[in-house]
Amino acid sequence: MSVEQPAKNPYLPPRWVIRAVWSLDRGIYRVFKGRAGLPRPRDTRSGKLRLTTTGRRSGQPRSVIVAYFADGPRLVTLAMNGWDEAEPAWWLNLLADPDATVDLGGEQRPVRARAATGDERARLWDRWREIDKHLDAYAARRPSETAVVVLEPRSAPA
Repeated sequence: MSVEQPAKNPYLPPRWVIRAVWSLDRGIYRVFKGRAGLPRPRDTRSGKLRLTTTGRRSGQPRSVIVAYFADGPRLVTLAMNGWDEAEPAWWLNLLADPDATVDLGGEQRPVRARAATGDERARLWDRWREIDKHLDAYAARRPSETAVVVLEPRSAPA
């Protein structure tokens, strides 16, 4: 069985375009008060969720909209920062304090984050490959391995 090789250098928009799309995502979420802008994942497409972490320096809530797919009750995203070299701030925040909340378009869930490792990471990475055929080529642009972030359900604080 032959494995299709990813394109060597798939198109990646300029950084300003990526940042503009992030701003647009946040704007849609704000304008519609969370009722729009967070599509659910489908078989071959990721969804979007709003992740709220605690700032590792400020201690203040920090929110970002990220792509995800569901793996049973868990939600899976990538710490990729638009495929930039730097780790995303939200991932650094989760490394300091793994408890966070997600908004799935009106449904709020408390979660605990962790990086997938070993066979689990390989399985979840393969699932991302089904969603994004250029995943490996994009990831190769980064100097370090891209974390596969698992957001596991946790009980709401009392």
